[in-house]
Amino acid sequence: MNASDARRDLYALVKRAEDDGVTTLIHKREDRALLAPLDRFPAARKADAFPSWVLSAAQKEFGDLISRAAQGQPQVLRRNTTPVAVLLPVDSPISSTPSDTAAHHAATAGGAVNSQPTPSREHGRRLASLGDAIGDVFSSGPAPGLSFGLAGLDQATGGLHPGRLVLVAAEPQVGGSLIGLAAARHTALTRNARVLYAASGPNSADITRRIIAAEADGDYARLKTGVLTPHEQDVVERLRHAPLLIDDGSDLTAEAIADTAPLADNLALVVVDRLQRARNPRLPLSGEHLPEASQILRELARTQHVPVLAVLDTDDPAIVNLLDADVILTLTTAPGQQVTTVTVAERDLGIIGSTSLRPDLAHARFLDTTPVAPAQAASTPAAADTVPDALGSAADRELADAALPFTSGAVKGLPAEATRLLAALRTALANGQVKDLDELHAPVQAMAAAGLPLPEGDAGRRLAAALHAYNAPVGATVQASTEASVQGAADNGLAPDDAEESLRDDDDSLVPGDEEEEPEGAIFPALKILKDAVKRSKMHPIPVIRTEEREDGPWPLISEDMDGEPGWVHPDVTSTRVAHVRDNGKRVRRDQLDVPASFGDGVLCLIDRNGSYPSACSAVPLAPNKLLHTGPLDAFDKTQAGIYQIDIPDWNYPGMPHPLGRLTDRPDDQGRVWVTTPHIKQLERLHRDGHLTTPVTIHDSWTGKANESLFKPFYTAAREARTQLVQAGGEPYKNYKTRLSIALRLLWPKRQEQRSPFWRPDWRMSMVAEASVRHWTVAFKAVQEGHTLIALRNVDAAIFWTPPGTPPATYRIGTGFGEVKAKFIPRGEFIPEGDD
Repeated sequence: MNASDARRDLYALVKRAEDDGVTTLIHKREDRALLAPLDRFPAARKADAFPSWVLSAAQKEFGDLISRAAQGQPQVLRRNTTPVAVLLPVDSPISSTPSDTAAHHAATAGGAVNSQPTPSREHGRRLASLGDAIGDVFSSGPAPGLSFGLAGLDQATGGLHPGRLVLVAAEPQVGGSLIGLAAARHTALTRNARVLYAASGPNSADITRRIIAAEADGDYARLKTGVLTPHEQDVVERLRHAPLLIDDGSDLTAEAIADTAPLADNLALVVVDRLQRARNPRLPLSGEHLPEASQILRELARTQHVPVLAVLDTDDPAIVNLLDADVILTLTTAPGQQVTTVTVAERDLGIIGSTSLRPDLAHARFLDTTPVAPAQAASTPAAADTVPDALGSAADRELADAALPFTSGAVKGLPAEATRLLAALRTALANGQVKDLDELHAPVQAMAAAGLPLPEGDAGRRLAAALHAYNAPVGATVQASTEASVQGAADNGLAPDDAEESLRDDDDSLVPGDEEEEPEGAIFPALKILKDAVKRSKMHPIPVIRTEEREDGPWPLISEDMDGEPGWVHPDVTSTRVAHVRDNGKRVRRDQLDVPASFGDGVLCLIDRNGSYPSACSAVPLAPNKLLHTGPLDAFDKTQAGIYQIDIPDWNYPGMPHPLGRLTDRPDDQGRVWVTTPHIKQLERLHRDGHLTTPVTIHDSWTGKANESLFKPFYTAAREARTQLVQAGGEPYKNYKTRLSIALRLLWPKRQEQRSPFWRPDWRMSMVAEASVRHWTVAFKAVQEGHTLIALRNVDAAIFWTPPGTPPATYRIGTGFGEVKAKFIPRGEFIPEGDD
């Protein structure tokens, strides 16, 4: 992984190194280092033998530590005074250290391996009788081979065996990489054995999406948008700790792979994806370098006693034979066939077998072929391409079947959002995901009602007929993607006015084109207004931090947790999720809060704040220009803004959550967290008012000259537009909310490929933190006036226990920014959400 991601996940990576012995390869531009358990380098346990860093300090200086380690200077990571892990070089030998004895100990006690071992040749030869050889081969039972994860291929090859180089030869678009991926998935996920996946061509993002698609039955094309279904999110969580190491760094040579492999403890398989026939100056594993690379990979298989599987992007026999692999799998397809033929050959024997596989490109995988009854074969290309009859209506299943040519990529011409929705429908039906299917009905019906431009031909006509049959009358033509997002957010407990906003915060959900300014005459040109507001500032803001600067300084320290959003329920109240069926028959789950009798008579008063984020833009304290490292501070300087590392203060106020919200769940090993200026100012006020016993101590900081009016023009325009549109409602108001949400999210796009006129994580998180602080502060005033707070969530939802029809007076009822809507729910009933 890159240094930025590793810095963010440092504590988790160190924990994995401690508990599971996991080694992580980390790269920072051209520098590469390993975050390894101490057993890999025992000398690191010796006091003062190498530079050592407490984890919080290491996280701050992580980019520099990677560079030092890459240059041959091990860096020891400590939890307080105890060494817990070490950063080791990959491409350089370990340089001399303050303790030569320690260095010698590292070299002789299982320390880091920096190059392939060169076995010494002893005098004489070791001879074995045939009987000895038979004993070696069969005494331990069946050969300890690995599986390709495909039964037919295992049967044809005997599996993957240690010490052998297996070459997968296939022309582009035939699917050679999917064989390597299948073996890697089976080894890492089913066998829980370590795999090194050396990617020369595809990058780690490509590989990750293909693994998720194959494991979750998710649509590979849709995953490129970054949108995951709940089932796919569950699969992702399961995959997080898989023992699969991906190296997609630049200058990936066979020598680099051979040098890296010995550093991965208990390595079971090496996959090289891919060797390229045509010379590419950026890819060393290409052109005339292939024969030498193949020999190095063969030697790697033998010296490390692991199978090495390499994918070649041609089946040209002249090139295949030149590479001299132990086993050769040649993949071919014939026009009109629905299967891929795999021919298996061994170097000394020639062809020894063959098998057939069925490409399932929509899910980035091959499947074993199964016998198909003639009648069935006549009606559908492959049995598994149809969805089961046990779930959904006939219209659901027909639409999913009709969509297959488009979701698989075989037929083009469908809008991206329509492809995503139809792929999600297929996935929900195939996996029996009732809840996902229910939630897809509304947006799919809206899409069908809106009408789709469809290509000519049988596939287009069948899909048109299926959409027509699926369609039911709907109130208005809507944009399918926005409706799905709003409904999904509402069903997860978010207020409808800010549903898109909150949903996109979880996984920015930005798509290509969002960064483009709205056309002339747009209902609310939010992005244009925000850009103009920044451009007009007299402080000459820096809207984009250069890419090369983002892995250092303050930027890796900023995370989504810095919003400080609460997710709190009163400790005396029990919250449970209960089933609920809407009037339209949709099955959902809702919160039910069990309020004890000791709270007296009353009802649940639901408070929903309007426009929390744009309202916060009226006065966000932030630094428009660069953040400079200002280190520890004796006191908070009101003329500065930025990020600050502080101790989590004690909070003992009854009936009120901690003012830092979920930030309190992620302290470092010294009990400290990084916060933005709105939270610093909040804590200062609470201390001044006597609610915090100790003043805020700032242990570290990155700050710049403060400004609170940078987004004020945007706030003013958003407030005026809302006043005009909220009464009318309908499509214009929905479009206004969507564009407003996208503009604010573009302050910090999460994916590198997402273009944006901004890249300022500190601006984004300061704005969200300001919304959170305002939400918390108004609730706190209500509690101080004697009201009982039952729950406080996100930046807009609060629940109080009040007399019927009596919301806390600290809130202003209305439809404007900063005002709220109030609903009253009797004791024992569930909490309605969205349009229940």
